[in-house]
Amino acid sequence: MRFLNGHLPQHDLTYEDAFLVPDRSDVASRLDVDLASPDGSGTTIPLIAANMTAVSGRRMAETMARRGGMAVIPQDIPIDVVSAVIADVKARHPLFESPITLAQDDTVGHALNLLPKRAHRAAIVIENGRPVGLVTPRDLREEDRFTQIGRVMVRELATIPDTVDPHTAFDLLAEARHRLAPVVDDDGRLVGLLTRTGALRSTLYDPALDGKGRLRIAAAIGVGSEAATRAKQLLDAEVDVLVLDTAHGHQQRMLDALEAVRGLDPQVPVVAGNVVTRDGARDLIEAGADIVKVGVGPGAMCTTRMMTAVGRPQLSAVLETVETARERGAHVWADGGIRHPRDVALALAAGASNVMIGSWFAGTHESPSDVEHDADGRSYKLSFGMASARAVQRRTEHEDAFSQARKALFEEGISSARQYLDPDRPGVEDLVDTITAGVRSAFTYAGARTLEEFADRAVIGLQGRSGYEEGRPLDRGW
Repeated sequence: MRFLNGHLPQHDLTYEDAFLVPDRSDVASRLDVDLASPDGSGTTIPLIAANMTAVSGRRMAETMARRGGMAVIPQDIPIDVVSAVIADVKARHPLFESPITLAQDDTVGHALNLLPKRAHRAAIVIENGRPVGLVTPRDLREEDRFTQIGRVMVRELATIPDTVDPHTAFDLLAEARHRLAPVVDDDGRLVGLLTRTGALRSTLYDPALDGKGRLRIAAAIGVGSEAATRAKQLLDAEVDVLVLDTAHGHQQRMLDALEAVRGLDPQVPVVAGNVVTRDGARDLIEAGADIVKVGVGPGAMCTTRMMTAVGRPQLSAVLETVETARERGAHVWADGGIRHPRDVALALAAGASNVMIGSWFAGTHESPSDVEHDADGRSYKLSFGMASARAVQRRTEHEDAFSQARKALFEEGISSARQYLDPDRPGVEDLVDTITAGVRSAFTYAGARTLEEFADRAVIGLQGRSGYEEGRPLDRGW
């Protein structure tokens, strides 16, 4: 990457301060672009769902991996639960979606609670493992909540065999004028669910799979004295990436934890952070990190910069740490500050091998929180920062009341924020579509086919606030 006309910045930059300059290109199509990361994580698109409790759970992990990304399960979840999540995600089908299933004697109220947990908003009614009906919110409208599903479900089902390829599946659904259908094996037993859009996506994305053909998943651990113990438990559960995470990654406890984890000889990438400087990246890599997680304070839920003045504008932090990582054969994940697809493109141009997204993904059907509605009927989910009092309370629930109360006084994050679901893009796959479309297009403008080529060829210019505003679309006339 280089700066336009060699104009090196005299101050640190965030994503809004920069733009990408088009260059001569022989990349004819967005589909000629390969977004697979070179950092050993196994992602085929450079997107990571952040290790935030309000963002990454089993639904997020499964969905992200199916489209080539990855989710990081947070550190404050009990290890037995995390192990179960890893096993569950790895048992899921790499092509077909995991349906919500109901029995005929389940109630409408039960179904209404479950349907918002999937972007396709449908449930398959099964009997002896075989689909016998389908319900969507339309079927449940104005029905009594205690009515049994068997009385309101749609019984005429078109099923798809599990041997079908995505293109043929799309054609079958289009011909039958169905939005989705259950997928069944030779015995008629339910295997999964496929939507028309899902079939189309399966021709555009390659799932992130481990060596056994299973979906990939990452998990975070803290930097306390039990870091190595938890890391060993996660490795035994067959986690694909270990993430050592703390707000201030450039500290001795992190270095000690890294050395302890590296002593286990993990055969998976080890990520550590967060840092924002050359020295921080160097020390983490020398202590055993394969990938450095970069970002202090850019996240939407983080109040660190306002509380402490500590942090750094994200684009400059990524640029500097990437240079250090490359010198040592390591990589950088850009963590935080992503609000638009352009921000992902800029992070990749700066040399990041993956980009972590938190709050943006919190406002999707796949995030763990329940859907709520405001006074105007708009759907939202609650999100919170991992250094907020709410997160600290969860992390210290095993401690005595006095210790919990004292630690709760020191917070650097928002404990409750509404992340509204975009009615046009309510699922994380919708956001992944939007992001990857923008990023692929950015690659074609730069004449790059891979992440490495993009980082080498990208030309970045500097702009003021008026330049940034000029590039924003207007949803109405002026």
